[in-house]
Amino acid sequence: MKILKASYVVSSPDHEKCPPPDKPEYAFIGRSNVGKSSLINMICNNEKLAKTSGSPGKTQLINHFEIISNVDESDGKKKIDTFKWYLVDLPGYGFAKVSMRSRRRWEQMIENYLRKRENLTMVFVLIDSRHTPQKIDLEFLEQLKLWKVPFCLVFTKSDKESQRIVSKNVKDFLEAMKKTWQFLPQHFVSSAVKKTGKDKLLSFIGETNEDIGK
Repeated sequence: MKILKASYVVSSPDHEKCPPPDKPEYAFIGRSNVGKSSLINMICNNEKLAKTSGSPGKTQLINHFEIISNVDESDGKKKIDTFKWYLVDLPGYGFAKVSMRSRRRWEQMIENYLRKRENLTMVFVLIDSRHTPQKIDLEFLEQLKLWKVPFCLVFTKSDKESQRIVSKNVKDFLEAMKKTWQFLPQHFVSSAVKKTGKDKLLSFIGETNEDIGK
């Protein structure tokens, strides 16, 4: 799949104020400072699309971007009509230098969006590949299970550590999931700097869109 255009639509304080649910929607979420904005910008070929910041917790609203894409001929397929879908940048969970009241409001906003957004097709949960399995990430995945929200894992910042450490951290995370999960979700390893994982992520989204189109 090839992205032809990515444009900002709106930032919403809750799911009821989001755009009409008339397109497939792919949401990105992760612990604060996991590299979410950088990954979104890498996928969309636009370094200024999602705002990046050195301060965790800067994303405070549900940010919608409209994506126009088509099939890339390098995938061995002929190009088809363009396909429109939403990419959503969600506030991070976990540490953020904000009041407890604000954190509760964010948590409720995220929960309502994930549970009630009817066109939500897939959630990409970002995990920092530099670290051993973190309790906060595993607990968030348990919430998604409880809410019956479909998701994939994206291990970020794979360029920041050696391949050996990244591979071990990914393996250990999946092993930790096996304690409470019968089936593991699909996962990707990425680097916004080296653009690792971009093609696989886009292919996955493209194939999912094709299935919806059928």
